[in-house]
Amino acid sequence: QDHLGESGGGAVEAGGSLRLSCGASVESYSRFCMGWFRQAPGKEREVIVGIDGDGQVLYADSVKGRFTISQDNAKRTLTLQMNSLKVEDTAMYYCAACICPIRSSAYSCNFWGQGTQVTVSS
Repeated sequence: QDHLGESGGGAVEAGGSLRLSCGASVESYSRFCMGWFRQAPGKEREVIVGIDGDGQVLYADSVKGRFTISQDNAKRTLTLQMNSLKVEDTAMYYCAACICPIRSSAYSCNFWGQGTQVTVSS
């Protein structure tokens, strides 16, 4: 069965770092564009970063310069390095396999992980 699983979340102080990982067991993996999302309590889910079909990496302004995405296609693993964390980064973080190209599909995603919690304290 198609499955995504995130790990690496936790509780950190502001200014700290975390690295999230996402393992993808997805049929026809190369069909999809991968991305990271987050959802804070009481707020809508937002896009953090996505990798489009042409390889272009699209970061949200809120995380650009602090977060870095990487992908190991052979291992089908997606990683999100998060540095200089802020309290407002507190959220549940999800990885997803989305329809390509994401610019056109507006991040319509077929498969989602269960999420990993990131909590940043001051």
